[in-house]
Amino acid sequence: MITTHAEGTMIMTWQRYLRSHPRKVDTTVALVLFVVAFPGSFVSVDHLAAPAHGWLGVLLAGISCAALLWHRTRPRLVTTVAILCATAMALAGYVMTVLLLAPLMAALYSLAERTDRGTTRNFTLAAVALAVGASAIGGPAGESLALKVIGPIAYLLLPAALGSTARFRTAYLESVHARAEYAERTREEEARHRVAEERMRIARELHDVSAHHLALANAQATTAALLIRSHPEQAEKMVTALGETTATALREMKATVGLLRQQNDTPDDPLQPAPGLAQLPALLDTHTAAGLTVTLATHGQPQPLTPGVDLTAYRIVQEALTNIAKHAHTSTAEVTLTYTHDRLAISVTDQGTGPENTPGNGYGLIGMRERALSLGGQLHAGRRPAGGFEVTAELPLHPSSSHEDSTP
Repeated sequence: MITTHAEGTMIMTWQRYLRSHPRKVDTTVALVLFVVAFPGSFVSVDHLAAPAHGWLGVLLAGISCAALLWHRTRPRLVTTVAILCATAMALAGYVMTVLLLAPLMAALYSLAERTDRGTTRNFTLAAVALAVGASAIGGPAGESLALKVIGPIAYLLLPAALGSTARFRTAYLESVHARAEYAERTREEEARHRVAEERMRIARELHDVSAHHLALANAQATTAALLIRSHPEQAEKMVTALGETTATALREMKATVGLLRQQNDTPDDPLQPAPGLAQLPALLDTHTAAGLTVTLATHGQPQPLTPGVDLTAYRIVQEALTNIAKHAHTSTAEVTLTYTHDRLAISVTDQGTGPENTPGNGYGLIGMRERALSLGGQLHAGRRPAGGFEVTAELPLHPSSSHEDSTP
């Protein structure tokens, strides 16, 4: 195992060296191919004498090998030079062995690896037509057809096929790498999106809990301070209700903040059930204890609600009543729930004259509107023509799964 690891490390080291020194690699390959092509200039067939001008073969082989130094940047030009040199050697009577064709084979491989399929096909056909045709015309008279035609064709087609395969493999690896990067980037973006949604959901819950109970506590404390001298018994009841309000606020705050401490989503987490319209009477009682008389009216046949719709309906009523208690300067409010076959309509109105009885962009109204929109519903808030302020919302009884999943 140690030997295998050492061998792998050595191979990686050599690969990094070759990638970082391309010029040295190209020079070495060109020299090796020249050394290989040099003896090909003196090959003869069936004891026939080799061409008398052997120096021409050496010169043309040298030109082909020298051109390979630019095969990375100008593969088409390099291949053209190699084809012309091979054709000239074939016309001069040289035997087109793999030794003489080695520079052209290397040029075709580099061309196929770095260009497109059409370019590779055209240059390969040109090399076969010119070099092989010249070999058939100008080759030694005693040379067999296999050596003149079949062999050179095979020698030239092989590097083109290998280069195309290498190009396909490189493109495949690049696409795999790109898909992996895209998947990783998508996962990170999705994770950030979910974190942002969770933070927004918790912020809304904290706002609803704190704003509602603090407004009630403030109203109860103010009323108790006014009644403590003239009506001590009522003041005592108000202080008792104030203690219940603050205790409820602490419980809901603890349950909401506990979401931040969860390490998983296991069903065994001791979470308090989310509030819904079933807790609406208790909510109205707390406001009544604080001095705001709330009338509840229900129209239509009440229907079972999904958890998201139930929570959203409760929070909208809770926030609307909290705004009335804080800003409306009134002692009465009306809550109306209207059920139809597919929607729940909510209306919270008052006759107050407070400065906030105008459509606003406070966090409370923004939170209510976003809750309704997250379910595919809608919410409107503003001054009524007859006076006072009104919050109306329409929620689907059965929202789509995508809306239900995104409900805060």
